[in-house]
Amino acid sequence: MAITALHAAASGMRALDEKLNAVANNLANVNTAGFKRTRVNFEDLLYQVKREPGVPNLQEEPVPHGILIGTGVKVSGTQLNFSPGAVDTTGKPLDLMIEGEGFFQVQTIHNGEVVTAYTRNGAFVKNSEGNLVLGNSRGEVLEPSVTLPDDATDITVGSDGEVQVRQGNGPLTAVGQVQLARFVNPEGLKQIGRNLYLETPASGAPVTGAPQSDGMGAITQGALEMSNVDPVRELIDLITTQRAFELNSQSIQSADETLRTVSNLRRF
Repeated sequence: MAITALHAAASGMRALDEKLNAVANNLANVNTAGFKRTRVNFEDLLYQVKREPGVPNLQEEPVPHGILIGTGVKVSGTQLNFSPGAVDTTGKPLDLMIEGEGFFQVQTIHNGEVVTAYTRNGAFVKNSEGNLVLGNSRGEVLEPSVTLPDDATDITVGSDGEVQVRQGNGPLTAVGQVQLARFVNPEGLKQIGRNLYLETPASGAPVTGAPQSDGMGAITQGALEMSNVDPVRELIDLITTQRAFELNSQSIQSADETLRTVSNLRRF
């Protein structure tokens, strides 16, 4: 009956609306440092089984196919793509980029609790106390904390994460160590905005350590990892999503016309 087509097409429009939201968010963050694009995955819904495949026919032979009518589609999940983004060479000493696996660790407040969050955004600045903090709207402090002296004239961050400064005309001295964290399943991390992720049971517990150890990537000073969103690909996704949405709306119109025809039947 056409009522099944109505529900199936409506589920398609709802699912495509979610994909449209994800594509729009990807495009909105095309210039966000450390942003990772989101992919929307779909799955079909239950089927109305009107005849099981393999049912014996009159000759007692199994019919090679059955009659199964689908009832639509739904979003099965959103999946983060952690492929590396483009490199933006800034030359700023506090801009750090991770080459390879790993996340910077910062301290933030979530739901009223102080928690450790993780980010690929390495745009750090100094706060009033000389601590390295993220240059975002809240200025989360890097963990473990790194404090730069007020009279530091030269700041060097090695590929192994060691932070060295020069005070006056003196030699370079170590003042801190940048540590990274990695996860068995980074796609299971929870996004909370501000380029931050939180640990979840799906991501597994973090493994922490110095860069270039335990599978961690290396630190590059004076550069940022930009968004991995490909605008051309997202625009293609946007167009195909719009067209699929229109096709589902036409399915609803066709089903409505079928129901109208049935309702206008007269007995003679």
